[in-house]
Amino acid sequence: MLYEVLIVAYLIVAIMLVGMVLIQQGKGADMGASFGSGGSNTVFGASGSGNFMSRTTAILATLFFVISLILGNLSTSQEKQVDEWQNLEGTAVEQIPNEQPADTDVPSVAPQPEPTTPE
Repeated sequence: MLYEVLIVAYLIVAIMLVGMVLIQQGKGADMGASFGSGGSNTVFGASGSGNFMSRTTAILATLFFVISLILGNLSTSQEKQVDEWQNLEGTAVEQIPNEQPADTDVPSVAPQPEPTTPE
């Protein structure tokens, strides 16, 4: 149950994170206008404290990272439900033994008859 809730939260956080990144304006977006108006120090200088958008993006990125680690930990500790390959109907597929010898570079040696001692 916890695993499914975390998967849903993970997907919601991922979608929100992508949305927040896409709606933010990049640092170089005002570069063309700033050269003519004399405000180029805002493009290349420090931007000061982060606004709501950058803080929200940082929080969402942290949540995404933490949920990823938790889901990874939970998925490695889960036992496998099915050990054998299954076909589409859900029944186990029989393993057919390979009747042909495997092609190898090692030549096969015929068994030698046991030496007999003369009596």
